[in-house]
Amino acid sequence: MKQTKYIYHTLLLFLLFATSCSDKVFETFTANAPVYMSYDDLRAAVKMSAAREMNNPGKIYFKDQYIFINEKMKGVHVYDVSDPKNPANKGFIEIPGNIDIAIKDNILYADSYIDLVAIDVSSFASIKEVGRVQKVFPYTLPTYDTKYPIAKLDEQNGVVTEWEIKSVRQELEQHYYPTYYRYESFSMDKAYLSNGGITGSSGTGGSTYGVGGSMARFGLYKDFLYIVNQTSLLTFKLNSNSQVTLLDTRYVNWNVETIFITDNHLFLGTQNGMIVLSLEVPEKPAQKGSFSHMTACDPVVIKGDLAFVTLKGGNTCRGTLNQLDVVKMNNNYSQFSLLKSYPMYGPQGLGIDDDLLFICDGDAGLKIYDAADPLTITDHLIAKFPSINAYDVIPMNNYLFMVGENGFMLYDYKNIQNIEQIGIIPVVKKL
Repeated sequence: MKQTKYIYHTLLLFLLFATSCSDKVFETFTANAPVYMSYDDLRAAVKMSAAREMNNPGKIYFKDQYIFINEKMKGVHVYDVSDPKNPANKGFIEIPGNIDIAIKDNILYADSYIDLVAIDVSSFASIKEVGRVQKVFPYTLPTYDTKYPIAKLDEQNGVVTEWEIKSVRQELEQHYYPTYYRYESFSMDKAYLSNGGITGSSGTGGSTYGVGGSMARFGLYKDFLYIVNQTSLLTFKLNSNSQVTLLDTRYVNWNVETIFITDNHLFLGTQNGMIVLSLEVPEKPAQKGSFSHMTACDPVVIKGDLAFVTLKGGNTCRGTLNQLDVVKMNNNYSQFSLLKSYPMYGPQGLGIDDDLLFICDGDAGLKIYDAADPLTITDHLIAKFPSINAYDVIPMNNYLFMVGENGFMLYDYKNIQNIEQIGIIPVVKKL
């Protein structure tokens, strides 16, 4: 009897001790389980591969006779448009995690998940990586199935390239009820960015800089690359040996989306306004002024002392406004006044060529206005293409390069009264 009581008390003490020393609780549930690419594989992945179909196009960039079209999170399609009616597919540059690019001389700069990479594209037959700055961008995630929570992540395993819906057994960290942390997806549905750093260059005939669309986050000026990244402006020095050096990271505002460079100034679009910084000292951009508006996504393009800003509302953009704002600026970009607002349907990217204003207005289509009089823009609609749902445009030398949900389209607008579509590269939807 005594022995039985001894065993009972021993077992009870053991159970109490085990319970007091173990704080771990587990639960099994269905989740988005991360599929990783190791950092070693990420940093050995850049290469030129055969031409492929366009499935999920993002931003566009023009340099010399080439159009570069981002395939979201995968890389860049390269097309020779020296004969605009017959674009020639030159191949696909594989850059995992890519959203934006900019090109100076023969060096293409691209984001690749958390890294910035420099790629020599002087010969598409033998491209090569010539520089990389590691861990300069936030750890971001691809889109996921919102019907399920995200399983626990381990950044040490690498970057997340996709998700697998499956049952996972996961430790709960001392919560009475399970808490699933939802990570924001890195989505192009956000109007990220603005007109990719054009500094007076036409972008043709062997020019130093290329030309980006109005949604770009990358901007080039002299030997510097500027990148906006949600809350920060990153300044990089482009060295003569093709290496890239991060000089400065500075907080500028919350939800910085776009960048446009002209007249030695940076124009940053944020979800609540526009910020102007001087590049008098390019290593240290200095704020000159700011203009505020209601919360919305807002790419910006500049012509002289006028800023044209499209504001888009909706769930992603956290606002209700859908309009075009025309903002007057003084000669040193320190004071601003709203000249007029024009209602729109769901504007995204825009571009301007002399007095021609091109606006991608969501499901209302592509609209082209004569903007010579900023106070009567919508009274001067030149052309409208309601069937074209486009993200962004680059108007240049009487050609309009446009990317949208149906693919890449090319228009000739030499005769503005008879704008002609001369080429299309369609999207091939995956089944």
